[in-house]
Order: sequence, then structure tokens, then C-alpha cells
Amino acid sequence: MTGMGSQGPVTIHWPEGQISSALPGQDWLEVAAAAGLAIPTGCLGGSCGACEIEVNGETQRACIAQVPASPDGTLRVEWGSDPYW
Repeated sequence: MTGMGSQGPVTIHWPEGQISSALPGQDWLEVAAAAGLAIPTGCLGGSCGACEIEVNGETQRACIAQVPASPDGTLRVEWGSDPYW
């Protein structure tokens, strides 16, 4: 099988120590909410940057990004730190 549907769940390690799982392709905001977390949002269109998170060291805008696949099945999320917000 190919495509996102063949990817198994990934384990997500959140900043405060919470751990959850998600399937690649799921929306970050929904995955965070299911884990009991709220990612700050602004425009919900990807232009303001209020929802920036770092996933395995790469900045993503959670309102327009999806959970990526991970070769080792693990993702580490850190809250973005924008000095303007």
C-alpha cells in the first residue's frame, strides 16, 4: 500500500509531558484538542503565525498543517515562541 492511509499512528510527545497518538494527515488543532491541549490561533489561515509549533525541530503552522509521518513513529512538539505574540 502507498499513500498516507498506509502510515501507522505516530506517538506525539507534547511540551508539558502529555503523550497522545495520531494518524499522519490528521489536523494538528484537532489532535491537540483530543489530547486536552489548546494551540493558540489567530487567523486560521496560516498567515498570522499565532499557531506556530515546532515538530521535531521544524516550525509548522498548526492551523494549516497536518501530522506528518515519522520514520521512528515519534514526534516531539514544542510550543512556538514568537516575540510578537
